Amino acid sequence: MAEYKGIEYLKNRLAAKRSRVQTRYKFYEMKNVTFDFGISTPPDLRYWMSTLGWCAKAVDSLADRLAFDRFENDVFDMNGLYLANNKDVLIDSAILGALIGSCDFIYITADESGFPLMRVIDGRHATGVIDPTTNMLKEGYAVLEFDESDRPVVEAYFIPGSTTIIEKGKKPYTVKNDAPYPLLVPVINRPDAVRPFGHSRISRACMSIVGSAVRTVKRSEIAAEFYSYPQKYILGMDENAEQMDKWRASMSAMLRIDKDEDGDHPVVGQFQQQSMTPHSEQLRMFAGLFAGETGLTLDDLGFPSQNPSSAESIKASHESMRLTARKAQTTFGVGLLNAGYLAACVRDKYPYLRRQVAQTELKWHPIFEPDAAMLSAIGDGAIKINQALPDYINEQKMKDLTGI
Repeated sequence: MAEYKGIEYLKNRLAAKRSRVQTRYKFYEMKNVTFDFGISTPPDLRYWMSTLGWCAKAVDSLADRLAFDRFENDVFDMNGLYLANNKDVLIDSAILGALIGSCDFIYITADESGFPLMRVIDGRHATGVIDPTTNMLKEGYAVLEFDESDRPVVEAYFIPGSTTIIEKGKKPYTVKNDAPYPLLVPVINRPDAVRPFGHSRISRACMSIVGSAVRTVKRSEIAAEFYSYPQKYILGMDENAEQMDKWRASMSAMLRIDKDEDGDHPVVGQFQQQSMTPHSEQLRMFAGLFAGETGLTLDDLGFPSQNPSSAESIKASHESMRLTARKAQTTFGVGLLNAGYLAACVRDKYPYLRRQVAQTELKWHPIFEPDAAMLSAIGDGAIKINQALPDYINEQKMKDLTGI
């Protein structure tokens, strides 16, 4: 009998990792708090915060290009299982959460008729001990429901063949199943040997750059006040003269200051007006650093180029994004395949072998869809290929290659 770490070990592991995932979600939701150096910020504005949506842009721009199509050579009808479980929302939610927190989980259960139900649980609320060969869990733990104070109400402990449900105030009970692995499947972004649960799209560099950019935006807001109303001064004012209202004196179209009894008068002047250029240039610098870190362009981050780009130039400028998306399709595909495989075991009440789905392939929609100008070139290419290899390019293969 296999030895398991136990639910208490997994609870402690989740508690240790949850804050890191929560930090990424704060940056994605633009609720992060940026440290203020307190040098150029007036005391009244020290706790006023600016926000930037660059981290959300980095995640969404990649997630929007990962569009799952279907399973090919689908011997277990996993396409039907995903369609019955609202495929578009389920897969998109799992991919988005995995890009933010490095890993999401698909929780599988069965309804009253025994048909499998799949649900996404984000990385803040689930963990496990992973099998590096199959990228499935040896055992797992998840929080299924919370109360209004964000405290666990329903928890679950997963091992092969059974799921133990723990409800607050009730006696735990175990639900048996025929799956050879726990019914909690990780969907991981960029796993490796050191970090089998993957890496977040929101890296430490992204968070550091966004923090610097947010401080730049805040300083520019403060400087804009002085830029709009430059500071003025009066020299040689009689200390017994009537005091002027500062705001009225600043906004007045004409200011009258009489001479004194000796014929002298004060000198009115204005300090040099601040320039907004250093702030805009610094923000552009941080945008360039963030774009290099994430594979985006300055156009994506709100610094448009002067000339509009064609479809080919957009694709060329996003080459790093294309490679990242291609890699993400591979790693996410493993998780989706594993979840479909275990759901088929639950549906058929039979412990199929993992190698029986080894020939099943995942098909994705093209990362970049061709524009109208490419249609004729694609048609010419298909004709020439079919002349050399008859019937090689058919309707399905054309869709896989081009999205048409």
